[in-house]
Amino acid sequence: MAKMWGGRFEGEMDERMWRFNASVDVDRRLALVDVQGSVAYARALGRAGVLTEEEVEEIVAGLEAVAKEFRAGTFTYQPSDEDIHTAVERRLGEMIGPLAGKLHTGRSRNDQVATDVRLYILEEAAAMGRALREAQEAIVAVAAAHLDVLMPGYTHLQPAQPVRFSHWLLSFFWMLQRDRERLRDLAERAAQCPLGAGALAGNAYGVDREALAEELGFRGPTENSMDAVSDRDAVLEMLSWGAILGTHLSRLAEDLILWSSAEFGFVRLDERYTTGSSIMPQKRNPDSLELVRGKAGRLVGNLTRLLVTTKGLPSTYDKDLQEDKEPLFDTLDTLDDLLAIVAGVIETIEVRPERMRAALDDAMLATDLADYMVKRGIPFREAHGLVGQVVRACEEAGVGLRALPLERYRAISPVFDEDLYSALDFEASVEARDVTGGPARTAVEAQLEKARAALGT
Repeated sequence: MAKMWGGRFEGEMDERMWRFNASVDVDRRLALVDVQGSVAYARALGRAGVLTEEEVEEIVAGLEAVAKEFRAGTFTYQPSDEDIHTAVERRLGEMIGPLAGKLHTGRSRNDQVATDVRLYILEEAAAMGRALREAQEAIVAVAAAHLDVLMPGYTHLQPAQPVRFSHWLLSFFWMLQRDRERLRDLAERAAQCPLGAGALAGNAYGVDREALAEELGFRGPTENSMDAVSDRDAVLEMLSWGAILGTHLSRLAEDLILWSSAEFGFVRLDERYTTGSSIMPQKRNPDSLELVRGKAGRLVGNLTRLLVTTKGLPSTYDKDLQEDKEPLFDTLDTLDDLLAIVAGVIETIEVRPERMRAALDDAMLATDLADYMVKRGIPFREAHGLVGQVVRACEEAGVGLRALPLERYRAISPVFDEDLYSALDFEASVEARDVTGGPARTAVEAQLEKARAALGT
């Protein structure tokens, strides 16, 4: 089979080695960005005087015809196609003849694939940003619709203090907002063009790398040709970003799995995002969220996979780097599904305020009782200890804080008076925390305004 590099070899490559070495089944997803980079490079060769104006026009027209086949799904791969680069060049040669052989002048697959991957990442970063935004919009809409719903807040999965349901839900908005900001940051760093770096030592034909970068939508060329062909930071950052985002989505899924269980019943998932059991007719399983939670491990694994691959590579390009694309594509595909599923779950969720209210327990007001004592001059550490005694007295009496008689309170501290019971109110507890980022209604309303501003709505 014909190869672009076979001149110094006398025999044929072992068939198994050929399949082992080839990457076209994976990197064919780069087809359109590969053509895009080749069009720009043909024009750069024209500006450098390597190609005539007529040759540039013929090559560009041929490449556009190849791209048309890719878009239409009519492109036919051949057994000789080692990777997407050779597939494009082979088809271009079939269309325009030997002139196609001039396109690779001064270019290596090393700088070519590095450019393709960055172009692909920039396209996908824009799409991922839109998907993230849709999930955030769903969170904002549901939070705004349930401003007055109170629920238990938890630490260590133990009841802690009362909060607003909307406050809990918005906590995930800000996680996703950081993810969106990280995505913008990594796209900015990825927007450097490796094309023109050659195999490792640069381009000998005087191509204008600044013009190349501008035409392809990069903010500039890479600064060092050796770094350019081996740098996979953009892929690693995308995988790291995906792993962090997957962790955030997993945490949201875990909470909703708990909240939708019969024991909690705080929310009910729409049937479109649940499944049944093959043996137990009554079951309604949160499989959508369990898969969201489970695939976080897949995303972390993709990052670990490439980190391990790249950690000991010598300069500059090594074939190990062919392993960068499978985890990248898998992470992007996985997140495309996860974000859509999470947005759908949130948009269709049934919030059950009565179950949340029923789960509020007097013990969650212990901190408010300590605050009551602090306002009467007791140091917080002392107040904390005294309220601990109150809690123990309640446990011994089998009653809540609001049912413990005043004389029992006063036996613990004379600071307690009749007005202590007014402090033992769930709504008052939440409203007392009217600080930026707090759960009071006005604070949550302010959060919502900031969230909408972050989304530009």
